[in-house]
Amino acid sequence: MIMDDNGSLQQSDVYTASVRNHAKLAYESLAAWLEGTGPIPAEVKKIEGLSENIKLQDKVAQKLKELRQEHGALELETFEASPIFEGDTLSEMKVEEKNRAKNLIEDFMIAANGSTARFLSGKKFPSLRRVVRTPKHWERIIELAAGYKFSLPEKADSRSLSEYLKFVKQNDPEHFSDMSISVLKLLGSGEYVVDKDGSTAPGHFGLAVKDYTHSTAPNRRYPDLITQRLLKSAISGHPIPYSTEQLEQIASHCTLKEDAVKKVERQVEKSANAMLLQSRIGEAFEAIVSGASSKGTWIRLFHPHVEGKLVKGFNGLKVGDKLRARLKHIDIGAGFIDFERIG
Repeated sequence: MIMDDNGSLQQSDVYTASVRNHAKLAYESLAAWLEGTGPIPAEVKKIEGLSENIKLQDKVAQKLKELRQEHGALELETFEASPIFEGDTLSEMKVEEKNRAKNLIEDFMIAANGSTARFLSGKKFPSLRRVVRTPKHWERIIELAAGYKFSLPEKADSRSLSEYLKFVKQNDPEHFSDMSISVLKLLGSGEYVVDKDGSTAPGHFGLAVKDYTHSTAPNRRYPDLITQRLLKSAISGHPIPYSTEQLEQIASHCTLKEDAVKKVERQVEKSANAMLLQSRIGEAFEAIVSGASSKGTWIRLFHPHVEGKLVKGFNGLKVGDKLRARLKHIDIGAGFIDFERIG
């Protein structure tokens, strides 16, 4: 991919190549160096020219992010927590924070996925596109913004939503992550669809990009493996390895399986959080409504960042509403964390 000074893609190509790793780097130490809070990693220092190369990549990655945000990419802050045990006791859920090195990889992967999608289209090949459609619950997002005296247009617009999120981050940083989670849930889940010659697949609302596939992780994600097979055929001049019907079945199957994986991940996280809170039954917490449907109302605590079900006092509450809640019941095996509203 060839970029200009402002991060715009000038041209790109896809080809087969052998990759040789000269250094094994770690996110944390590399990020500390890039952010100016730590020394240059020894592995980087050993190899002539590597530090300059990484600095250039870091500069380009930041330009890519800035350009996407100008187009309306959403800067959301969510939590990925891992359980930390001391012997057999769960002591905490450690939140994995983003850093400059992780952002570098993320920004280049987004750019590579877009280039891959356009390459396949240029070869008249279909592709599995990763899409996040225009949010169905935009009116609720408008209500959330109005709570901050921020006006959003009646028609869903990613640029306006991006500006709203920046406003919240600047003016209420303590609750920005909770607002991010509320907006993320209202945006809805992503899905896989087939982009074929003569059709136009929906884009990715959250990333503010039109052409987007998944291609960078064929070792752990099946849609990427399908994309790699399509790429190999397109590069070598071989026929398309799948029929349109097969690709549509694969797209639907991958979406369903991804949803199933997320349910398992949520279940494990719920049980871990239940273990963490089992000694705090009866305590009161500040919280925000993170989900509301016919199946129930869920809240997320501000501290610690744990989600549970509001089993009493949920009438009239909507996603994004703030409240006080008392921990009422825990079931570790089922992953149940039940609260009742105070006041």
